[in-house]
Amino acid sequence: MAVYRLDRDLWFPNPYDGEQDGLVAIGGDLLADRLLFAYCNGFFPWFSYRDSKEPFWYCPLNRFVIFPEEIHISHSMKQLIKQERYLVTVNKDFNGVINGCATANNRIDELGAWLGEDMIKAYTRLHNYGFVFSVEVWEREGEEKKRGRLVGGLYGVGLGKCFFGESMFSLVPNASKLALIHLAKMLRSIGGKFIDCQFETPHLKSMGGRYIPYERYMELLREDCEFMKLKKPDWDFLP
Repeated sequence: MAVYRLDRDLWFPNPYDGEQDGLVAIGGDLLADRLLFAYCNGFFPWFSYRDSKEPFWYCPLNRFVIFPEEIHISHSMKQLIKQERYLVTVNKDFNGVINGCATANNRIDELGAWLGEDMIKAYTRLHNYGFVFSVEVWEREGEEKKRGRLVGGLYGVGLGKCFFGESMFSLVPNASKLALIHLAKMLRSIGGKFIDCQFETPHLKSMGGRYIPYERYMELLREDCEFMKLKKPDWDFLP
């Protein structure tokens, strides 16, 4: 097992040489070309920005994913959706979502906080290029139940029909679950392949997340990336 140091050239090492937790490389940068190349090969950056000025790159060989058609919607969530207390949108407030992911519930003060200024700038740049998307959850207000306060959401990278979840947040119970259910339904409507959850959590497992081997993961992904011949998502539901 080894952890490689990246340089200015655009490359990543063999993920089978990495650490057991998926750490494969350190260094490089967070520029758009490297990030897109990383996601097309199963890598993603994750590091404590207070402890390191360089990105840490992970590529787990067991991938925790949610297949859109397998999203689990509990009875209580079905009831919440029927109540129409919240409005769910796509790409209406990316800045609000990514900053909410960084700061909600005092995350920014936690040990190991990873969504710092450099990461926010990097994913905002990819959002402006059309490769990063947000799902927003709003409280409904007034008699017309129009959009009120932003209370949750998620964001991630979209390549072809694959979505790579980066972070989510909730200021009210179940807001991030609503965002994830909405995302899965939209992906399913266009034949979406998977939502990459990166790491297992009880929250994501309860909603249908499961492991698949890296080999299967890459079979699904290669059809859309074609070794960096990138396709922007053909998602008709986007504004």
